[in-house]
Amino acid sequence: MVNNLVVISDLHSGCRLALCPPGPITLDDGGFYMPSPVQLKVWACWEEFWRDYVPEFCHGEPFAVANNGDSMEGVHHGAVTQISQNKGDQERIATMILRPVVEACEGRYYHIRGTEAHVGPSGEDEERLAQKLGAIPSESGQHARWEMYARIKHALVHLTHHIGVAGSMAYETSALSRELSEAYVEAGRWGTEPPDVIVRSHRHRNAEVRIQTKKGFCTVCTTAGWQLKTPLVYRVAGGRQSTPQIGATVVRVGDHDIYTRHYVRTIGRPKEEGL
Repeated sequence: MVNNLVVISDLHSGCRLALCPPGPITLDDGGFYMPSPVQLKVWACWEEFWRDYVPEFCHGEPFAVANNGDSMEGVHHGAVTQISQNKGDQERIATMILRPVVEACEGRYYHIRGTEAHVGPSGEDEERLAQKLGAIPSESGQHARWEMYARIKHALVHLTHHIGVAGSMAYETSALSRELSEAYVEAGRWGTEPPDVIVRSHRHRNAEVRIQTKKGFCTVCTTAGWQLKTPLVYRVAGGRQSTPQIGATVVRVGDHDIYTRHYVRTIGRPKEEGL
């Protein structure tokens, strides 16, 4: 049993504005793709997280990994920002990124399905990727599942991809508080144990809410992602002026405490134009 769960999400592999290994990336037709300078900055954050911060956050101990969805960009909403709209190319890029992660956690790798627009109806593309990576299957045999309850010593963690997206920064934590309240109501209704940590993704933004409990705290958090602002973000209130958040989360359980650590970086806003 490990004390640490590393949660990554929203890689959106195959997007020209998302995480991509240094090139050249070979494509299906024999051509290749070279990542942009800003993609190389995101990749530098990825390397920094795994090289420096995972050992620090996990105290040098073994860890498990939960990939909380949207590993690939897919073909969606008429978007033209993909490296390739061939899903085989996108899967190949995701595999290049994630294979070393599976090795680093010594196979303690779990995969959760994201948004169908990105990873196919019923998350079929993500299931295929998770199976290829050797993700630990659910009790029903899914290598990529919709949700997961993870027991870390005396703590219970619940993960699933989706959560409401705030249209205003003033309400960024409202959906988190609702998620926490719903977890306790549902546990009370059926007499089950409520989770100590609730992890959600989808927003590409890190936030956290905690309330006092008998165990210390119940925490609900959202993870940062690995994709920069796409054209869709500029339509969204609260997204237009925001700077992208790049990062991941670690849940750690000690003898008494249950806590989260977040790695978050950003790419600076556009250069000012002197008139």
